[in-house]
Amino acid sequence: MVRRLASSLICSCALAAAPAAAESEVWVVELEGAIGPASADYFVRTLDRAGEGGAALVVLRLDTPGGLDKSMRAMVKAILASAVPVATYVAPNGARAASAGTYIMYASHIAAMAPATNIGSSTPVSIGGGSPLPFPGAPAPEEEEESPAEGDAEPADAESGQTPRPPGGAMDRKVVNDAVAYIKGLAELRGRNAAWAEATVREAANLTATEALAEGVIDLVADDVPALLAAVDGRTVNVNGVDVEVDTGDASVEFIAPDWRYELLGVITDPNVAYILLMIGIYGLVFEFYNPGVGLGAVVGVICLLLGAFALQMLPINYAGVALLVVGIGLLAAEAFTPSFGLFGVGGAVAFVAGSIILMDTDLPGYQISIPIIAATATLSVLVMVFGLGAAIRARRLRSATGKESMVGAKGRVVAEFTGEGRVRAAGEVWQARGPPGVALAADGRVIVTGVDGLCLVVEPEET
Repeated sequence: MVRRLASSLICSCALAAAPAAAESEVWVVELEGAIGPASADYFVRTLDRAGEGGAALVVLRLDTPGGLDKSMRAMVKAILASAVPVATYVAPNGARAASAGTYIMYASHIAAMAPATNIGSSTPVSIGGGSPLPFPGAPAPEEEEESPAEGDAEPADAESGQTPRPPGGAMDRKVVNDAVAYIKGLAELRGRNAAWAEATVREAANLTATEALAEGVIDLVADDVPALLAAVDGRTVNVNGVDVEVDTGDASVEFIAPDWRYELLGVITDPNVAYILLMIGIYGLVFEFYNPGVGLGAVVGVICLLLGAFALQMLPINYAGVALLVVGIGLLAAEAFTPSFGLFGVGGAVAFVAGSIILMDTDLPGYQISIPIIAATATLSVLVMVFGLGAAIRARRLRSATGKESMVGAKGRVVAEFTGEGRVRAAGEVWQARGPPGVALAADGRVIVTGVDGLCLVVEPEET
């Protein structure tokens, strides 16, 4: 009897605990704006925590015009290696998954869009400040009527399934072909439309949510997150080679709020902020080296320089631009030691502005340094380094105007004739003075102070 009661009690406890144990959890991460180092770091860390926390699904609510290739690839790698299914959901209405967002959609286990959203425009932006990459799908105008030379291969047509060689330089073709292979590999992995994936890279093709669903680019269209969770409940997805059934029927939804690290990275990885931090750091160290012992310049300079350097190493920077910035500041500092504004000042200003313009090694609009900020910083640099530092250097070279040192070089008159020691009038006062040994100084004779020994002036007759 006691044994049966104990068994019943254990079963009752197990049944009571079963619903709580079976309850699944869905994490919702929202990313809006350009994909950059901050958003990539935030998403990757959240995905790792979701795997450790046993979440049933991670929903990436996305609205982006694109972003940096390095950051996008970090997010794609995290999705491909994730132990938790990832559903990328383009929302709210009017949102888009352009450029880098398209690659993230293709990499996700589930791709969904809200009504009135769009996806596409994935042609890579040229690197290094050149002209935008051409759309390789269109032949060059001057080549449209030309026939191939004898022995040349015939151009592929649309029915052959081969794409003609894109116009532009070899580097342009390499960038485009790499992007095509990358997104087609993701399409094949997730069983999505690979032909359209190639078209969005080569021709910047775009689709609305309804068209994307019809073309097999996405898996579903949902009005909101609850509708998305209801639609994917029971769907089977492949996670790292294992088929996993998504369980969102009774799942609790947790919206993940951005943490302080995301906020900090979002601020300092703004190219304009990173640029200003770098300048403050350099100026702080310059003034600390010129006037050691204060400490404030060194502390502020080191902190700002490290923050700026950390931000820049996460951004696509041009090291030639960094070198020009350093050379420009060096020339401006050298100008402070010259008597007039000349070659060093002009060369330093030109190098500084040129380095600032080419500092960001990308044409993405969200990752360019503002021209007004460059102009203001260049002007301030010229004023501070040439005029401010120059004035400080000239002031340091001036003869002291107070204390004993100010008396050296002063002129005076002998009060009464003396040989050895006597009195002279200098700086409006009568002083005890000592002349050259054996030299008689006549009354009212002119003398010049050559030193100070306590309260006694060392004088010599002024040469006429």
